[in-house]
Amino acid sequence: MNEIKIFCPATIANISCGFDVLGVALDTIGDEMVVRKTQEKGIRITKLNGQQLPMETHLNVAGVAGLALLAVSDYDGGFDIEIYKKIKAGSGIGSSAASSTGAVWAMNELLGKPFSTLELVKFAMEGERLASGVAHADNVAPALFGGFTLVRSYTPLDVIPIPSPAALYATVIHPQIEVKTSDSRKILKTTISLEDGIKQWGNLGGLVAGLFTSDYALIGRSLEDHIVEPIRSILIPGFDAIKTTAMSKGALGCGISGSGPSIFAFSKGEQTAQKVGTGMKDVYKKIGIDFDVHISKINTSGIKRL
Repeated sequence: MNEIKIFCPATIANISCGFDVLGVALDTIGDEMVVRKTQEKGIRITKLNGQQLPMETHLNVAGVAGLALLAVSDYDGGFDIEIYKKIKAGSGIGSSAASSTGAVWAMNELLGKPFSTLELVKFAMEGERLASGVAHADNVAPALFGGFTLVRSYTPLDVIPIPSPAALYATVIHPQIEVKTSDSRKILKTTISLEDGIKQWGNLGGLVAGLFTSDYALIGRSLEDHIVEPIRSILIPGFDAIKTTAMSKGALGCGISGSGPSIFAFSKGEQTAQKVGTGMKDVYKKIGIDFDVHISKINTSGIKRL
């Protein structure tokens, strides 16, 4: 096999109480990529449709992640990469992670899978470093493992897959503004109070327990963020109204997707998720902000061939 076409899922990171450690892959939103082996060494971005992004290898997250894999590979050749962006850059649903993970996953498949999924996470994190200045794994881990993932540790890297309750759906609304991850990180505090820390640890533990036991009520009670959301929400127009509306329509919980501006809500069942989406749309229609809405099951397999 010298060529592969793949689907690279969008992801929700942080999930309220899990800043930089929790993430989940989505099923209906994602990019497509075509990767092929070449005799010429190195990585080349040969096509990039859908977004105005750099095609130079060292400036493109897919190129940087791919180079990280090549640097420790025995392969003497190279790869050409075509990227078809369906996830808008700066949307908060893992645009850079989709490109980074797609490149290394496809390369690994074409090479006969010499690297483990955890090793692929490490390579993809280099793309995230280029995009945001920090090599975080909360988007790339679920894209590669599928479902929910917990980054227990970064040194050494330790990623724990978490079960996904069967009826859990995500509704994501993306206001048509851009919030760069690098910028949204700059406004965060570098210290927190012990009181806030205790609340956050309790919610993180509760959310993980709720996911393992399919306890939807516990999942909902645990989707609280006492540290990041109060600061980042000021960058997102209508955030409080969106959250209030989502909860009134039956959402289990609602919060900022990644660094924003997208806002996510989890619901039990597709019907409730659709109602939440309708309510979210109404808020932004009244404000006068253009938006996209996505409703998705949880993607338990991650990247897949097309």
